[in-house]
Amino acid sequence: MAPLRTVRRRPGRRMHRAAMLLIAIIAGVGVLPGVAIAAPAGGRQLNAADMTLLNGVRLAGLWEMPAGQMAAEKGQSAKVREIGAGIAGEHQRLDELVVEAANKLGATIPSEPTAQQKGWLQEMKDASGARFDQIFVTRLRVAHGSILPVISAVRASTRDATVRKLCEDATDFVTHHMQMLESTGLVRWPELPPAALPAPGKDGLLAAAGANAGPQVGVSSTVVWLVFLAALGTGGIATYRMLRRS
Repeated sequence: MAPLRTVRRRPGRRMHRAAMLLIAIIAGVGVLPGVAIAAPAGGRQLNAADMTLLNGVRLAGLWEMPAGQMAAEKGQSAKVREIGAGIAGEHQRLDELVVEAANKLGATIPSEPTAQQKGWLQEMKDASGARFDQIFVTRLRVAHGSILPVISAVRASTRDATVRKLCEDATDFVTHHMQMLESTGLVRWPELPPAALPAPGKDGLLAAAGANAGPQVGVSSTVVWLVFLAALGTGGIATYRMLRRS
């Protein structure tokens, strides 16, 4: 398999409704959790949680790089322009790291944003002035808040050192981006989606916390997917409502 390459920033297309995202999620949930992904000859065996991390980080960069560049060029406030440039540059570096990890693991990761992400980019492209600044901050803040618990869950459970290192790097980048976005004063705190906690169960995070379990507790890939899907669903709906109000 030819090595993957990092991609540069590019614009998206027209926005799809939040319902389309939920339909795609529901369609995939029945087959993805717990499935082992077979690597090519000479590669490693990755489970669904590891692949969730690789795909999620890659997809984040594929749309947030061009979003940041757009903000750097057309943001109304100097703060938004500065933050946009910073996020674009840091996502370029994170994209290099995830591509490097995927090549090392023999894994196939996306090469373009999802239809939903392309829609977000088109939404930003069509906006201007203060509305653009609000859309940029709202979309990216919700997206970063959705991916962070996924990164943490995979970091807690993965058996692979390469995935573990990528989780640590991604956590640093995502946390920094959230801080930058919050510094604009445009984050609508009361309207952010609630934390996507996994349902209680014998292998769940809540059960482990309730039992005061030790540091060796594992997190199943099903739990990771529950966190990921819940975060995407609640984040997409909350963002849609926030932007409708504006």
